[in-house]
Amino acid sequence: MPVRPLSGLAVPLCVALLAGCAAKPPAGSCAPQETVMVNDLIFLGTDSPAGQVSEQAWEDFLREAVTPRFPQGLTAWRAAGQWRGNDGSIVKEPSFVLDLVHPDDPVSETAVRELQAEYKTRFQQEATMRVRQNACVSF
Repeated sequence: MPVRPLSGLAVPLCVALLAGCAAKPPAGSCAPQETVMVNDLIFLGTDSPAGQVSEQAWEDFLREAVTPRFPQGLTAWRAAGQWRGNDGSIVKEPSFVLDLVHPDDPVSETAVRELQAEYKTRFQQEATMRVRQNACVSF
């Protein structure tokens, strides 16, 4: 049997399915003791024209830029990153991952975008990456 090309509906269907993955959990899907919140993972490279972002510079960034915006808490860890630069080259560099869980509101959204902008400026980064997802959270 010959292989038939995908119909014109395949791409829109895939887009709709992927969009559904990013949607908020449906009302009632979280357990009674859970709250719907946003979980942001921010990936931050450490190579810069001035050299590697030092442990002290990272601690200063957390203290001065992140904690005032997210005093309720955060988690951060070191990672080995790889990405494609604007020039097309593969860049491998030590990185930090910042994990923020926060309400889905304009104040938090602004704070996350400000963090990304400040990190890029402070450490002369071409980009940072944000992965945003909704989650059911309990404490």
